[in-house]
Amino acid sequence: MTLSPSSPSSITVTLQQLIEASSSNSRHGVGIEQALQKLSTQMTLIGADSKPMNSFLDIPFLQFRLDSRQLEPNDVFVLLKSHIPNYQKSRAYLYQAANNAAFILSEIDPLALIAAANVPPHANLELTTDNAKSIAQQQLTALPCPVLYVPNIRNFLGDLIQARLQYQQPVTLPAVVAVTGTNGKTTISQLVAQLTQLTGMSSGVMGTAGNGRLGALVQASHTTGDALAVQQFLYQMGVENTELLALEASSHGLDQQRLQGMPVSVAIFTNLSRDHLDYHADMAEYAAAKAKLFDKAHFPDLTHAIINIDDDYAQIMLDTAHASNLIVWTYSLDASKTATFVAADIKPSLQGVEVSLRTDFNDGKVNHLNIISPLLGRFNVANLLAAMAAAVALGNKTGINLECVAAVIPQLQGAVGRMQRVSSNDGCFIVDYAHTPDALSQVLASLKTHCKGQLWAVFGCGGDRDTGKRPLMAQAGLAGADKVVLTADNPRTEDPNMILQDMQAGMSAEQYQRTHIEPARQTAIEYAVSQAAADDIVIIAGKGHETYQEINNVRYDFDDSVILQQALAQAGRV
Repeated sequence: MTLSPSSPSSITVTLQQLIEASSSNSRHGVGIEQALQKLSTQMTLIGADSKPMNSFLDIPFLQFRLDSRQLEPNDVFVLLKSHIPNYQKSRAYLYQAANNAAFILSEIDPLALIAAANVPPHANLELTTDNAKSIAQQQLTALPCPVLYVPNIRNFLGDLIQARLQYQQPVTLPAVVAVTGTNGKTTISQLVAQLTQLTGMSSGVMGTAGNGRLGALVQASHTTGDALAVQQFLYQMGVENTELLALEASSHGLDQQRLQGMPVSVAIFTNLSRDHLDYHADMAEYAAAKAKLFDKAHFPDLTHAIINIDDDYAQIMLDTAHASNLIVWTYSLDASKTATFVAADIKPSLQGVEVSLRTDFNDGKVNHLNIISPLLGRFNVANLLAAMAAAVALGNKTGINLECVAAVIPQLQGAVGRMQRVSSNDGCFIVDYAHTPDALSQVLASLKTHCKGQLWAVFGCGGDRDTGKRPLMAQAGLAGADKVVLTADNPRTEDPNMILQDMQAGMSAEQYQRTHIEPARQTAIEYAVSQAAADDIVIIAGKGHETYQEINNVRYDFDDSVILQQALAQAGRV
């Protein structure tokens, strides 16, 4: 989806005017002014060479655009590198934009781009390089607008966009809490927003389950949108007088600097397990991307880091946070550990959990507090500790303390599609987003403590994604559940049967006896509902809040909770 932007201004502005205006901006003027200074010093002007080198500072323009298809006359087009380079496509975007743009800011060297695109794939590059560059220079010079080569533009693109938005109507931006990790981002961000709102702040969220003010979320297409969408949404929250924005920081978003310029004051690390290795080369690279969230060089507004020390990758986050001189708070579910927030005792039920909380802020005293949470699952205790820590960290400015935060916990609601119980006359039926081996293991381990009968798990794996995860998902399900139903998730362009075949690699005869394979997800859900006994627990995992199933590039309506409700009604269990 497109994040809710403010209405585009019809008033043109120049970069010089932004420099002058941002110098008096009380909150982010310094960062914006530095960004504009970097732009003026790091750019190289290519094309329309009759113009002086600094003339672009006085070229009037309307908006920044990252998509050439959305470009309006006199907008500025920002040409960014793709994760998988494609010179032909990038050149097409450049040429398409040149007809309308006031000027173009290119992260890609335009000469190299055009030269490479002009060389036939079978050509001898050593013999044609000089000629290709000459042709490229002629083509760029002939463009109707200047092209500015800014190789480090991602380092200040968010600031540039926010400067433009603030110029048309200055607003106070909300404080930002950012959550990163493989699992728990959605739940924690929504819990942070709920806790702060219940204690008096106006709050919003941005992430997988939607964007907007609490109670009025609009479905998102990406966990972290592009730099333009993110800044537009932040600005819109400011227009609506939102005081706190809790957002999910994906590894893709951090690696690609989509959150540059966001005023993140509190950063949270949940955990790290295998995911997105179709994007990251290995787990070390995946962890390094996450660690960027705790680096003040990337997020100068940072004050607090909140880190789960139960995770194997916590140390890299701790090291980065300490190097940035942040206030570091830790949390743990292990009563034997020393952490700022510790769940010393957890008593689960199907109505939630009772937690004995121990806190130690290194102020010479250890405090104990009893908490009643309506959220199901042991892992949701960890999510709650992280959210409480963030709310208390923000409370240092607002006067909200730990006791105030604890008092509103019984009013919390879980995120849609996260341990979401669907009503039934007997049995227990739950929809959850768990789509990694670690997340599925945690969900099943939590539910096992509640289960009097058998525990069922219905899940699959997405197509066109990390194939190595598939047998690990199946093994996680078989290790935690008594009965497993393997089915389709979002097959995308792959054959669901081939995905299911990958998932079955290494399964034993005993595991096959506990497994039912049904490619059609609706049929798989109906099967589990018809077979589960009154004391059983059934979890439908993998899609959670999603309201579609993607097959061959088409998204069909499919909501696990709706399908489950229909299956329960058909079976006479509601």
